[in-house]
Amino acid sequence: MDFTDKQQIKQFILENDIRDVASLNEFLKSVSGVVIETMLEAERDAHLGYDKNHRSRIKRENTRNGYSKKTVRSLAGASELSIPRDREASFEPQVVKKHQTDISEIEDKVLSMYAKGMTTRDIQEHLLDIYGAQISPSTISQMTDKVMPQVTAWRMRPLDGVYAIVYIDGIRYKVRENGRIKSKCVYGVVGIDLEGHKDLLGLWIFENETAQNWLRVFDDLKNRGVFDILVLCSDGLTGIEEAVSASFPNTVYQGCVVHVIRNSTKYVSHKDRKAFCADLKPIYTAPTEEAALEAFEQLENKWGQKYQLGVETWQRNWDRISAMFGFSPEIRRLIYTTNPIESFNRQLRKVTKTRGVFPSDDAVLKLLYLATQDIVRSGTSPAANYSEACAAESVRDFVHKLSIVLKELRESRVWIQLIIRANLLKKEQMADLEDEATQLMNIIGKSIVTAKQNLGIS
Repeated sequence: MDFTDKQQIKQFILENDIRDVASLNEFLKSVSGVVIETMLEAERDAHLGYDKNHRSRIKRENTRNGYSKKTVRSLAGASELSIPRDREASFEPQVVKKHQTDISEIEDKVLSMYAKGMTTRDIQEHLLDIYGAQISPSTISQMTDKVMPQVTAWRMRPLDGVYAIVYIDGIRYKVRENGRIKSKCVYGVVGIDLEGHKDLLGLWIFENETAQNWLRVFDDLKNRGVFDILVLCSDGLTGIEEAVSASFPNTVYQGCVVHVIRNSTKYVSHKDRKAFCADLKPIYTAPTEEAALEAFEQLENKWGQKYQLGVETWQRNWDRISAMFGFSPEIRRLIYTTNPIESFNRQLRKVTKTRGVFPSDDAVLKLLYLATQDIVRSGTSPAANYSEACAAESVRDFVHKLSIVLKELRESRVWIQLIIRANLLKKEQMADLEDEATQLMNIIGKSIVTAKQNLGIS
């Protein structure tokens, strides 16, 4: 039949008694079922090696074994199919796979809409309007629940050994638990690897944002393969520096300067805020810490009596933010603010703003994971200014730092061999330790090579 010939189409409609859209959908459903069953028959013929009613005289162990019934969901509605079987149950159909009940790709559409923040009832109405598909909110919820194994695997995936810069922050959501609504904090960690690529390293959910919980997050990062972070940036959470030092003792901690600026200017009246901010700028843009302290002294002399609380904010946080003065301007632009993870959190809030309360912790992680994958698919560019920062002299200190770690690890490997000779431990136990040390050395060595390539160091 030529579907470009209108006369043939009219004749086809009359012959098949197609009177409206509903009858057209019924016809398409029946036709699609026949086509799929024919394709399944062809697959079974190829699997057995001969066509139906053409069995050769050669005795074959595996033969046809009838059909089983399966109801599948398509865009045209539910259809009952006859699935071919074989005696050995070795036939694996590909057109409609085993245990597959959806051939409409509706599940992919549901996950995409869910990742963009639509609720289950919004998705139900959308599918009914666009596709005419009647799917209950509970069925939609079950479809989205199928990604939970992916969520678990993503949260446990191995990570790089070294990250140049890591940003941490928390975002709060309301979750129903034991009949009560609680405010919980989702901990997020964004890392920039030695090649300048940003990645969300994981999501963790706790009742409160505390240094102790961040320590648990850092321990999880270590268990997944991270053994060093060169610079870690965060806001002013109490005790976070100690938590960082406990897990990554060689990491440089840098507090967010933007948070300090905001906290200090909230004590300043609106009419003086512009002048006050102008006097703040020479502090955080100073070339050295000494110059920054001189600029701060001028700020204190000018505004100390009028806005004492605003000036004291800088005094209290000085040790937390002063690490950036040891780096070049290119690197400072990367570490003086936690904007990379805050901008990521803003994208998550666009998705979650329609959710007043989540039914469980898993529901929070499920939606954030799908939203994260949607953000990643939309494209992520390398960290801004990272190329310039890698060309700066201060980054050479990063490479030097890695080299020191590698040297210490090599020395520890020598000690392992000495202990074996002294028979202080069983050789089998020490062999495991030596293998682990060798793996770490290889990881660090590769990181040094990558960093040197970025810097152009021979």
